[in-house]
Amino acid sequence: MEFLLFDFLGKPLWMWLGFLGIVFTLLALDLGVLHRDEHEISVKESLWLSAGYITLGLAFGAVVWWQLGIVAAEEYVTGYVIEKSLAMDNVFVIAMIFSYFAIPRLYQHRVLFWGILGVIVLRGIMIALGTTIVEQFHWALYIFGAFLIYTGVRMWMMAEQDYSVGDSKILAYIRGHFRITDELHGHDFTVKKVDPKTGKLATFATPLLLALVMVEFVDLVFAVDSIPAIFAITTDPFIVYTSNIFAILGLRALYFALAAMVHRFHYLKYALSVLLVFIGSKIFVGDLLGFEGGKFPASLSLAITVGILAAGVGWSLWKTRNDPPVESAT
Repeated sequence: MEFLLFDFLGKPLWMWLGFLGIVFTLLALDLGVLHRDEHEISVKESLWLSAGYITLGLAFGAVVWWQLGIVAAEEYVTGYVIEKSLAMDNVFVIAMIFSYFAIPRLYQHRVLFWGILGVIVLRGIMIALGTTIVEQFHWALYIFGAFLIYTGVRMWMMAEQDYSVGDSKILAYIRGHFRITDELHGHDFTVKKVDPKTGKLATFATPLLLALVMVEFVDLVFAVDSIPAIFAITTDPFIVYTSNIFAILGLRALYFALAAMVHRFHYLKYALSVLLVFIGSKIFVGDLLGFEGGKFPASLSLAITVGILAAGVGWSLWKTRNDPPVESAT
């Protein structure tokens, strides 16, 4: 059992295996028990699932506190809140993707479930690369900070623009190089049918697979913002990865509730842009103000993060209080 004590990215292997065990157990319960029979997920079910994931996410924060101390726990919670908040914008885009491909609510959970498996792998690779870069070149953090400030300003300026799924170059490439059906074939991602060009049986991708690819691509794009944001909080890969994955798991569960009231969070993008600027600035401010180790205090960072997001959510709900409800994705 000594191999469990092997150091992997700064933490004992048992901590990594324990976390992954929790994640895959949750996914197995999700697919094999809660959604064994395919059905449309209601807003009520979505909220209950999300509450469960949030409880587990915060409980894991308590484990981090127990094993690594209060500062690590504060960094974990801050990273969790930041990732969950930035991923809210991801939810808006996913809703557009499902609407564009006319994916029924009955099959949306299937796309999100398989999408999370890709996220677990891709985020792990990106975080490992980011950790290596920061360890070798500490000044890379300042580049991350400048990038976050730029991204925050750009997000503010483009807050009123919607993502256009149909204009995606990735989608155009797929349609130009692969066989795609025009219609859905139940919950199947691929289907065998006769190719009209060759007259032979061939494998075709369905719109459900296109939706999955686009969801994965969008998550990859959003990760370019969210991962540097958490590296600005902590460079501990264990804290970065676990807070990322727990936040995404919970948000995918909450998707069906958020998609039904996405219009109520119209002004949240402005709060997220301010948050990105704040997080990027912390790297420079920590050095300028002479904080210990050049790091902005984790407790203060968490308080400011929650304050910015609370203001954005509160303002959004107030400004849209009289707006009529809109229908969610198909």
